[in-house]
Amino acid sequence: MSVASLHRETAFQARSLFRSLLRYSGQFSNYNFREFARRKTRDSFREHQNATEERQIQELIQEGLKSLRMLKRQTIISQFYQLDKLVVEGQKTGKETGNHGGIVRQKDTGWD
Repeated sequence: MSVASLHRETAFQARSLFRSLLRYSGQFSNYNFREFARRKTRDSFREHQNATEERQIQELIQEGLKSLRMLKRQTIISQFYQLDKLVVEGQKTGKETGNHGGIVRQKDTGWD
């Protein structure tokens, strides 16, 4: 194997790992956990984007795979404890009223 093909394989592994981490982080039922996992994934990949040593890159990929296994497990567990959606998650629903064109909720949120 040539050095160029090794770098392509490693780059493919890293991109695949990044996409998988983002995909699984989007499956958290809780908004805060979901956004934290996305932010942590992006930040850690940005932090190590200039790594050049093959050994260090492989260690980072192994660490990422370990995080992916943990993320898969935690997303499944989080599905058991679903809560009501936060206001920042919700879609704009309701009817427009008033002179400002604001959205007014039809149903009160909270305890039923």
